[in-house]
Amino acid sequence: MDMKLEVVVLPVADVERAKAFYVERLGFGLDADFPVDDGYRVVQVTPPGSECSIIFGTGVTSAVPGSVRGLHLVVTDIEEAVAELTERGVAVDGPFRDATGVFHHGGTGSRVPGADPQRRSYGSFAAFTDPDGNDWFLQEITQRAHGR
Repeated sequence: MDMKLEVVVLPVADVERAKAFYVERLGFGLDADFPVDDGYRVVQVTPPGSECSIIFGTGVTSAVPGSVRGLHLVVTDIEEAVAELTERGVAVDGPFRDATGVFHHGGTGSRVPGADPQRRSYGSFAAFTDPDGNDWFLQEITQRAHGR
């Protein structure tokens, strides 16, 4: 049985501000914007090349705006991705790698500046937050261990 992650719900305080950030700043595609009534609005956006979408809006989650941590956008060139987002006006921390060489710790304490020296897949990261404080990572993967 296939199980595909296709939607992540993101808590935001200001729907228009979030929509502008994700669509205009990050370049996510706007899939839908359904203003049902004053208490219910659903906006769906999708990162370029992704099969998983992001939904935010009014009345779509009881989570506190800005409380999501650790979402990852996979890129094939971390330095190019950082440069592109920076050009789009996004404050990006990185590239960096973890001191252990494996994934990354929560927080910033174990970050070593610069991409993985051998540019191994899964080892290079960058980080940014949306206007509400939801935090995102870019992760460089050029070759997957399981051939996906």
